[in-house]
Amino acid sequence: MPKKRVLIIDDDARNIFALKATLRAKSFDCLSCLNAQDALDILRTDEVIDTVLIDMMMPDMDGYEAIPRIKSLPNRAQTPIIAVTAQAMVGDREKCLRAGATDYIAKPIDVDRLLQLLAA
Repeated sequence: MPKKRVLIIDDDARNIFALKATLRAKSFDCLSCLNAQDALDILRTDEVIDTVLIDMMMPDMDGYEAIPRIKSLPNRAQTPIIAVTAQAMVGDREKCLRAGATDYIAKPIDVDRLLQLLAA
């Protein structure tokens, strides 16, 4: 069975490093970028991406703007997108889902919960 491939989009290299280390230890293949525009460039290609993890609070283009753009790509309309954010206030999950995210996880990330989401 091929490894699931996850695209991590986060403007903080430390978050990318930690997520990659965690996911690779659980047999995921990871690709990453530091901004949403680079992610869109990758997602416009035929690159195999099974799930996207996107930080919602980034400069230039945040997750709320990027998710609808990703979903509008013909080859990515069905790609699961998990919103990752430090915003864990009442209503933030719903805001992420309204933007088109498949699911939501708050920072600091509960690894067991993330693995459940990725297994779905």
